[in-house]
Amino acid sequence: MVKPGLLSCLFLAATPVEACRLALVLAMDVSSSVDASEDRLQRNGLAAALIAPEVQAAFFASPDPVALQIFEWSGQRNQTDLLDWTLITSPADLLFAANLLADGARSVSDMPTAMGYALGYASIKLQQAPACLFQTIDMAGDGTNNDGFGPINAYAAFPFEGVTVNGLAIAGSDTSVLRYYETEVIRGPTAFVEVANGFEDFEDAMRRKLVRELSAQIIGRMQETEGPRG
Repeated sequence: MVKPGLLSCLFLAATPVEACRLALVLAMDVSSSVDASEDRLQRNGLAAALIAPEVQAAFFASPDPVALQIFEWSGQRNQTDLLDWTLITSPADLLFAANLLADGARSVSDMPTAMGYALGYASIKLQQAPACLFQTIDMAGDGTNNDGFGPINAYAAFPFEGVTVNGLAIAGSDTSVLRYYETEVIRGPTAFVEVANGFEDFEDAMRRKLVRELSAQIIGRMQETEGPRG
């Protein structure tokens, strides 16, 4: 028999987890391969995707909110937070995040692509996240790592246990970027890569990706609650 005091402690420990279903980090590439117009397309595209009706429906498909954090990345020491950890509990929270993105300007424009460092930074941000059932990192970019250690080394050096890493490859006709994301970047049994056919397609690709991963968390939670069928 569980003692009342212990039961209370267990309840208090479990409550934060039940209150948040997903800690989601969105990481946006602002390396030198992204010019000013392309940066504006992806910045505005992400802002528009966050408030798209189907994305909002996916965010609020469960009473348990999503915790969201957004940063931009490029060189080894160039990671800049655009949105600190925020519990998305209403459309107003998504609108706030979208406005921050739309009104913001990139921190640097002349740095290489240090994807391993960006993944390490994302892992550290997840250590500071609210307690949630699932943790996901979204890496968006138009190139491969060319500065410092790569994704494989990041996965070996930083805590990624239980973390899903999805990708948004801005590939266009360059299939090598897609292959790199598929073989080097994504991580976890449910991980996937969404493809943007150029920066003009970034908004639509981001909307598809957000709906897919937010919906996957709902389905996974329902299956966990219902248990195995047979």
